[in-house]
Amino acid sequence: MKKKEAEQRGNFRIEELASIPTFALATLNYTKDKLAFYWNKTGRFELYIMDLATKKITQITDGQLPKGIRAGYLWGRDNQTIYFTKDNDGNEKHDIYSINIITKETTQLTETPNSQDIPSDLSPEGKWLLFNANRNQGQMNLYRMHLKTGDVEQITTHENPAVGGEYTKDGSLIAYVTNEEKNLVNSDIYIIKPDGTDMKRVVQLKVGSKESFADWSDNGHSFAFTTDVNGINQVAIYHLETQEVTYFGDATKSENAMKVIGNNKILAISNHNASLSPIIYDVKTGEKTILEFPPGIAVGSQLINDYEVIITINRSLSPSTLIRFNILTQESEILLQTDMGNIDESLFVDGQHIFYPSLDGTEIPAIVYKPRDFDASKKYPAIIVPHGGPTGQYFLNFTPSVQYLTDLGYIVMYPNVRGSTGYGSAFRDACIKDWGGKDHDDWIAGRQWLIEHSSVDPKKVIIYGGSYGGYATLWAMGKSPELWAAGVAWVPVSDLLAMYDLSMEHFKFYLRQQMGDPVKDKELWIDRSPITHIQNMKSPLLLVHGTNDPRCPVSQSHIVVEKLKQHGFKENEDFEYIEFGDEGHGSSGDMSGTIRSLKLLDDFLYRRIESE
Repeated sequence: MKKKEAEQRGNFRIEELASIPTFALATLNYTKDKLAFYWNKTGRFELYIMDLATKKITQITDGQLPKGIRAGYLWGRDNQTIYFTKDNDGNEKHDIYSINIITKETTQLTETPNSQDIPSDLSPEGKWLLFNANRNQGQMNLYRMHLKTGDVEQITTHENPAVGGEYTKDGSLIAYVTNEEKNLVNSDIYIIKPDGTDMKRVVQLKVGSKESFADWSDNGHSFAFTTDVNGINQVAIYHLETQEVTYFGDATKSENAMKVIGNNKILAISNHNASLSPIIYDVKTGEKTILEFPPGIAVGSQLINDYEVIITINRSLSPSTLIRFNILTQESEILLQTDMGNIDESLFVDGQHIFYPSLDGTEIPAIVYKPRDFDASKKYPAIIVPHGGPTGQYFLNFTPSVQYLTDLGYIVMYPNVRGSTGYGSAFRDACIKDWGGKDHDDWIAGRQWLIEHSSVDPKKVIIYGGSYGGYATLWAMGKSPELWAAGVAWVPVSDLLAMYDLSMEHFKFYLRQQMGDPVKDKELWIDRSPITHIQNMKSPLLLVHGTNDPRCPVSQSHIVVEKLKQHGFKENEDFEYIEFGDEGHGSSGDMSGTIRSLKLLDDFLYRRIESE
């Protein structure tokens, strides 16, 4: 189909909106006087350092980081070194590098072209770098590297993924998470000596519950963790000497432990109605202090001292702001604000967190964005955007594409359907061995709710998502084709068995956890693969993929293209396929990729929906 001429169709230019810079992963050094963070104000993420005394910001990297950020970084114990990862154009086969923040000298520390190396901690004396890796095409386990000699030792050998890894303050123990049960939903907390000896499981509250380590206390006698043993994420403390567990809160709202403040307080995050906000528990009394922030995201685990924390705030109406927050006075100091350029922020629309009934009556949470001059007497096109995961979640945070689309007159729904996190373990696990089942009902019900309650034209509802959201798009186009005016699938899953064969071992574990055994449950895997049903689609499809994607390999889209052609669908008429040779599982902070993607979506909607 003929492409439209480049033009500004609303109040926002794509280049300006998609170029609003963002920052992430603010991390203090050990002396707590410097703050490192990722920032993409140059068009891609680089590392920056802020001196907290002067607020002076210095750029540290200049092209050394990968285009798409998929892993974090660590401060060295010398407070002059940062350890980061880099892959090859999004293939996520990371190697570990170090950079000196004064000289800017960069050194490659590992070279494993077919594996992932992800740094997790440094021993207190600065001798060893602890990292997670799936070397030799094996499962993700813990390794350590001697920083002077470069020698690497594997310290765990679990069959299922071993993740995390944090030293006690005295370096005598390492805590991490893995699962040795047949129930793959299960996860437990283990401790081990730094040389890999004396491994033992210390927290398993029941088989099938998920426990995740958060942070050691300063004295190493206890650690904070998160558990869903009572049906929803809850903060807890494990006491090594007595082997007792202390729970905090009433298990009515999802809460995740983040940091232990000294030995007596826990900094945690409350997850409620698509908002994240910090809370503090007193370990001795159980008293809960709520730090009040507007709906959206207010997160941070970087403690300057026992009463000040670095927090990043992000809301539907405004991108990130970095603040220094005093827990005692609840006063804040702005450290860094997002530069909005020439964009008129008064044109932004806020999101509304709602619940709607699914086909069986289950209440489904969602965020709905409407055009700012919404008129109930009119009929609007709508876009339903399933999230990735499927165990993911949407929040009331700023999203450039939402602001662009609502400005053009679209209603946008971000549903947290069954399978999502943040609403309890039963809700999260509702679609295990049922991908495309209950979640599909929830997407359909979301569409119906928009038609009945938000003046949406039933002939102009689009489904659009990436990763598992791409699975959702392809699945809906094949299983309920009469409901969708068009579909947009970014880096989608299309054939579960084919994807499993090409996946790394820790990705395979997740697929088995979600959909059962690929041999015993082969028929289910085939039936619940969108490729089995995609020939039923009745409306236009845009398919986009990066050639280096390790999570949903590009062959997942090739399979769809081939199947559609076999059934008589014509490329560039019935469907369109775009392939990026310099990208993996999305652009993740690279502005040029974000601009390119939003332009593709804009062009497709203009030609396929608005021009009809």
